[in-house]
Amino acid sequence: MGGTHPHHQHTGEPSPFALRVEAIEALLVDKGVLTRDEIRRLADITAARSPADGARLVARAWVDPAFKARLLADPKAAAAQLGIDATTYATLVVVENTAERHHLIVCTLCSCYPRTLLGLPPDWYKSLSYRSRAVVDPRGVLREFGLELDDSVEVRVLDSTADIRYMVLPRRPPGTEHLTEGELARLVTRDSMIGADEPRVPARAR
Repeated sequence: MGGTHPHHQHTGEPSPFALRVEAIEALLVDKGVLTRDEIRRLADITAARSPADGARLVARAWVDPAFKARLLADPKAAAAQLGIDATTYATLVVVENTAERHHLIVCTLCSCYPRTLLGLPPDWYKSLSYRSRAVVDPRGVLREFGLELDDSVEVRVLDSTADIRYMVLPRRPPGTEHLTEGELARLVTRDSMIGADEPRVPARAR
């Protein structure tokens, strides 16, 4: 979405989330749990993560029905098959979008999010507007992202917690039968694995 989207508006003032992070960092340093250099190093590792690993899981599921079944039944084990460590979460759940059902992920309490698979959460995911409206008006929120669903499609909102992380397995775009697994992975966007969007459609399939 463009910069005019309400979820992307910034006031220039530190957000409550940023202030909370600064307070926690100061407390960890004061208590001797971590040094500032250690915190910076961990932050750099987190910042280097991207949605690429999640996209690899999706692309493999699109081309391999057996892997798709494993991904939906035991996401951590399926991720390990591709050399991806998803064991940092107590519970990881992958849900499949279909022609009949669409999933949207939110964290109503803060910003719980599968960072290992999707990288850093977007600002709009952490915003109070999204966290509150996604639950009460998911179709309206999706419409603002440019995703208009037919009334026949059931929309399910999944609320992440400190113990449970969710990732969406989006629908494979039509007209992609000729693409390789690597090419398919490049169609998978971060937002499509949250449920706020759909994967890219290759130009020749439009």
